[in-house]
Amino acid sequence: MPYPDRFYPVVDSVAWVARLALLGVGTIQLRAKNLNEADALQTIKDALEVIRGTAARLVVNDYWRAAIEAGAKHLHLGQEDLAEADVAAIRAAGLTLGISTHDDTELDTALRAKPDYVALGPIFPTTLKSMRFAPQGIPKIAEWKKRVGEIPLVAIGGIKLERASEIFAAGADSIAVVSDITQNADPDKRVKQWLGESAKAA
Repeated sequence: MPYPDRFYPVVDSVAWVARLALLGVGTIQLRAKNLNEADALQTIKDALEVIRGTAARLVVNDYWRAAIEAGAKHLHLGQEDLAEADVAAIRAAGLTLGISTHDDTELDTALRAKPDYVALGPIFPTTLKSMRFAPQGIPKIAEWKKRVGEIPLVAIGGIKLERASEIFAAGADSIAVVSDITQNADPDKRVKQWLGESAKAA
């Protein structure tokens, strides 16, 4: 199974991780904000416990020390987190590393860390957090895929299922999805639709 999966939901709670794992999602990012180290460690342990026995892989956003201590296998860092992280320690612990990027400078920074995937965003306007960066648009995906080569490219930011096929066609290996799942009236149905679309694009 490729890593990350073509459909890559990003959620903020253990309950969401459990729900997605039971639906058959292969790669799930846990992005829980503003936790202290103790709470982060417990949250990651709980998330690893709820995916036990499923096909899901948990990607921890940000809390790299807690991820190492909890025995997680996958990590995602933003640029600010990357600047403060001990990449050698992360690699020594055997974690994969995905990195967020928003412009050419950030891509250069990310590539120096030899990431397991690079995330490009936001592709479209997003309401989830105020962004310093303008929407990248679909053409940027093709441009960056040429630059990153074999490294998987994850598209993120305001992406709905209806745009998935053109984003995959532009060169994205994976699509990270937040609000199209978490704010959907029927999240379980939407997840199943995404899983179907991803299988079609594979």
